[in-house]
Amino acid sequence: MLSEREGILSVTISVEAPRQDGVIRLLELSDAYAQSLYPPESNHLLDLTSLEKPSVTFFVARNGSSIVGCCALVEAGDGTAEIKRMFVDTDARGLKVASRLMDALEDQAKQKGLSALRLETGIRQPEAISLYRKFGYAEIDPFGEYEPDPLSLFMEKRLA
Repeated sequence: MLSEREGILSVTISVEAPRQDGVIRLLELSDAYAQSLYPPESNHLLDLTSLEKPSVTFFVARNGSSIVGCCALVEAGDGTAEIKRMFVDTDARGLKVASRLMDALEDQAKQKGLSALRLETGIRQPEAISLYRKFGYAEIDPFGEYEPDPLSLFMEKRLA
C-alpha cells in the first residue's frame, strides 16, 4: 500500500483524448453521482463527443497507470473558458488529484492568454465548492447559456 505522500508523488496530469476506457468509466461514475444529487434539468454534463471538440483541452490524472481523475477546459471563444467534467475516483481521494488538475487547468488557461475561468457546480457538492473557493473562485450570476437554477452555483476566477 502506498503512503499518501508516495501516492501524491506518483500522480501525473497530462492532456489526453477523452475517448479511452478509464476516462469513460470516470465519466459514467460522474454521471451517476450527479444524477443521485440533482434532477435532469439541473445536470449540465458534457457528453464524450462534446469533450472531443477542438475548443476543449482534456486533462487526465493518473496514479501510476490507472486513470483516477479528469477535467476539461472548454474555451468559450470570447477569451474565457469553462471548467467541465471535474471528477476524481473515490479510491484516489486524499492524493490531491483535484488540486493538481486545477493547477494544470489554470496553467493551460494562462498559456492560452485567457482572461477568466468559469464553472457551474451544484450546491450539494460542498467538497467541490470548497476546492474552487480555495483556488480563488468567487460566485457570479449565471453565464453563457445557463439559466438561474436554485441547485446551481456559478463561479469565476479572473486571470492575470
